[in-house]
This record gives sequence, C-alpha cells and structure tokens, in this order.
Amino acid sequence: MALNQALSGINAAESQLNVISNNIANAGTVGFKGSTAQFAEVYAVTGLNLSSAAVGSGVEMTGSEQQFAQGDLETTNGSLDMAISGNGFFVVNNGSGNQYTRDGAFTENSQGYVVDASGGYLQVYPPNGSGTGFNTSTLSNLQLNTSQAAATATSTITSTTNLDASDSLPTDTPFSTTDANSYNNASTFTVYDSQGGSHNATVYYVKTGNNTWDANLYIDGNSAGTATMTFNSAGTLVSPANGNLSFTPTQPSNGATFPATITMNASNMTQYGSAYSPDYDQNGYAAGVLENVEVGTDGIVTAIYSNNDTVQLGQIAVANFPNLNGLQQVGNNNWVATQASGIATMGTAGVGQYGDIEQGQLETSNTSDTTAQLVDMIQAQQDYQANSQMLGTVSSLDQALFQAVDRS
Repeated sequence: MALNQALSGINAAESQLNVISNNIANAGTVGFKGSTAQFAEVYAVTGLNLSSAAVGSGVEMTGSEQQFAQGDLETTNGSLDMAISGNGFFVVNNGSGNQYTRDGAFTENSQGYVVDASGGYLQVYPPNGSGTGFNTSTLSNLQLNTSQAAATATSTITSTTNLDASDSLPTDTPFSTTDANSYNNASTFTVYDSQGGSHNATVYYVKTGNNTWDANLYIDGNSAGTATMTFNSAGTLVSPANGNLSFTPTQPSNGATFPATITMNASNMTQYGSAYSPDYDQNGYAAGVLENVEVGTDGIVTAIYSNNDTVQLGQIAVANFPNLNGLQQVGNNNWVATQASGIATMGTAGVGQYGDIEQGQLETSNTSDTTAQLVDMIQAQQDYQANSQMLGTVSSLDQALFQAVDRS
C-alpha cells in the first residue's frame, strides 16, 4: 500500500507542477487566467464502513480551478485595444458560435471587421433603425465604416456677431460689393454644397438708421438676398422676432445644389457701442474619411471622420456567467459556455454587474507576477522529492524482507 500511496503523491505533485508550469508559460499572455490544482484524499472503502483506524490510499487530482482575478491594465494607446475593468467577457463569434474572452487585442481585417487574433468577430449591439440607441435583442459583427462620410450642404448659418452702434451711415448709396464706402462691415466664411464643395460666403452689413441694419449675403459673388435687422435701445435683436434671416442662394453650376433657403440665426447678434466682432458657424461639411475610432467606457463605438462627422457603429456586448469555473477553455484565450457555467447573461459595460471598457489598454495575465507561482513550484518540488524518498524507503524495506526470506 505504501508504494501506491507514494506513487499517487508523485503523480499529484507532477500534476501540480504541470498546472504551475502552464501558469508561468502564460505570464505574458493577454487576458490569461491562472489555475490552481485541486486534490482529494483516497480511501479504498466507502465512508459508511470507514474504520477509525483506516489508512488512506493516497491522493488524486480532482481538477484545476481557474482563478478569474483581475489582471493589471497596461496602456497601449491602440485604438482597437480594449480591456474590461471589472466583471465580464468580450463576445466573439468564429462562425460556429459565440466564445468569450478577456483578451481585448482586436484588429481590423481586410473587410473592415474587428476581429481577435484567431479571426473571431467582436460582437456588438447594432444601432436602432431610428438612429438613437441600440438594439440589445440581437448581436452583430462590428464593422468599421471605412467609406467616406457623406457631405452635407449648408442650410443654417449661426452668427454671434456684434455690430458697432456708434457706426455712421455709409457715405455712398446704393450698396455695392465693389464700393467699400457703401457698407459698414463685411466678413467671409466657407459654406458647402450638397457634394461637399466649398464656397465663399460674404455678409455685408449696411447701417440704414438708428438701430436698423441690412445684411446682404453673397455666395461666390452671387447675391442671395437682403434681410433687415432691428435692435432695441439695449442692443439686442428684436426683429425679426424669431431671429432668423432668410436668404435664397443661387444654385452652383457644378451639378451640386444648395438648399432652396439658407437661414442665418441672428438671435444672438448684438449692437453694442464696441468694435465690430464677427463670429460665424454653419452646419455644412465636406465628405470625410475615417480618422479615428473612439470606444467609451460604456462600450459605444464611434467612428470619427475628417470632416468632424461622427457615426455610432454599435455598443460592445459584455457577457457574464453564474459559475465562471464552469467555463471551458478552448485555446486562443477563449472560453465557451457549458452546462456547469450556465448560459451567458448579456449586458452592457458599466451597468450593473458589468465592468467598464477601457480603450487603449490591455489586461495582462493574472499570473504575470511569477513570485507566487515560483513559491508553489518549490512546494510541489519538495512534495515530489518527499514521495520519491518514500518510494526509495519502501523499496529498501521490501528488499531487506526478500533477502531475509531467501536466507531462511
């Protein structure tokens, strides 16, 4: 019996060394979770008939328990590198079903899909058709929209310009763009047509009386009309009452179009006794190319284009399980659900039991600090040596017994 007991101890120590060796080998593996060997004593008889003097039959390894403690987060600055700070798993689909991972080292494949190292597609909740929110009832592959963002024609100009109340009436009449003495001030800015082509827009201001002004809009030298403004004694706009000046642009000759009416929101324009200070903004922009991808802590993925347009591409799905130790490791830093783990509970980052998503960071292996592993290795080595010594001792006793029998 002693031989079997010692042999079981050697086998157990060897199994423990295998687990520790795997932990150390994956000390640099992104998202890796270490394991600890689990053992149980062995008896040759059942507990019901166990004598108080019974001696056990050794030890056996009952399994290895995964340790899902959080690994350290390491900054990479990669726009598609992500880590979950807290509970949860990324969901990837390799074509045969969902798998789950803590390894957020994602890349873009040739079709623009975001994938893991083995080609599994990162799963997200797609945007709702209404343009707001996400459809959390389904999952889809995250694809970066690498095509150009469509251009938008200017339809609204917003002005917060101050007109100098102390200005005199122009000396020349009528107004002419070629006669600087026929207007008080002028400012030029850029507007866009339906194809994203840029055009020079100039507003000429003509003081027509106390607290009254004309705004003349020209686009590429073509008049878009004149609008009248009236200010009160405090210098704030009172007419038009809604603050909107309407202009009718001449359509461009390149096949693109302007809206039939361009509105200038002048509600925040003023007429104070200080210098003319122009300030304009407009809502048109040229076509743009994808420049960057932002991932919020809530997992919302936003494409940012060179024309400052933004498009939400989806919200990263996060999974969790009733029993993490029931998950089955399938390699490539991935797990699959089993009956023991329970089905995946899906959610979104930063809500309830799910951790935040950190862009530009990766979770290191939770065995990256190998000190504890080396201590366990030394202990397992001592156990192995002790059981080997026991084998040698039993073998010596048996040899002495056989020699005594031979002499008799």
